[in-house]
Amino acid sequence: MDSILYFIIGFLIMSGIYSVFTLGLNIHWGQTGLFNIGIASFFLLGAYTAAIFSSPSPNLAKYEEYLWGGNLSQLTFFGVDIWFPIILLLSAFICVLVAIPLSMITIRLKEDYLALVTLGLAETLRIVFVNETWLANGTRGMYSIPRPFDYINIGNYDYIYFVVVAITLLLVYLIAQRATNSPWGRVLRGIKDNENTMIASGKNVLRFKVEAFAFGAGIMGIGGALFTHGKRFVDPITFEPMLATFIIWSMLMVGGSGNNKGAIFGSFLMWGIWTFTQFLPGFLSDANLRFVFVGLIIVLFQLYKPQGIIPAK
Repeated sequence: MDSILYFIIGFLIMSGIYSVFTLGLNIHWGQTGLFNIGIASFFLLGAYTAAIFSSPSPNLAKYEEYLWGGNLSQLTFFGVDIWFPIILLLSAFICVLVAIPLSMITIRLKEDYLALVTLGLAETLRIVFVNETWLANGTRGMYSIPRPFDYINIGNYDYIYFVVVAITLLLVYLIAQRATNSPWGRVLRGIKDNENTMIASGKNVLRFKVEAFAFGAGIMGIGGALFTHGKRFVDPITFEPMLATFIIWSMLMVGGSGNNKGAIFGSFLMWGIWTFTQFLPGFLSDANLRFVFVGLIIVLFQLYKPQGIIPAK
């Protein structure tokens, strides 16, 4: 019974983390119409920022070759791990810092070209972290990454981290909901529906697109940090396109593009399909066949329910 409960808690943690990514993508595509298929780039930046800044300096006896560790995990206040929210904000900041110049250069491109540039960035960053071992230990990855609130002993740490992820997801959702329901968010939807109308209304469309791209990227950076501290291990293979980009797209498309609640619902649904299909009998549980399941679901939803389960109002 305990093993089933542990499995469910682990499933909820991963679903919550992917929900953060999907909320960020919803800002890009669902609200503004920015076709970003380089989610893995901000996933990677957020994850490695969290790992590097929270970990201690490398111990070469353990074959760790990265250049520097920020060791922020030692930062506490009256015994409380205040370093963790700092790490989340730092991961978001690094992603915003990369997203602003990238978007200023590429945002004028049409949808398919923007998609190619963002995908190229994701693959470039992944290859850099593979080959430049001094950055983050190369293909061996970084391990034994500190866990927040690890001093709370209730038998299974996953219970604690589930609460951490749930609170972070709730805060991100409230911020995203407040932003998209504001006048700023209504301009974003106007840009997606009819960009020329927004230009004729005197709106600086380029500025709004840059802001939306940076905002969504910052949210994805928070998701990357949550992933790192949940797994306590990060390596470049983690950020291959399937599980770091395309499954997140499937979550948004199935849940409901343009609706934050739909984005979260789609994340739990699609991660549930991805997770529980591994228990199918025989060849049906094969990982490659599970990719086919995800693709088939996307095709079916595009044909019969293109607005998703919880469509935008």
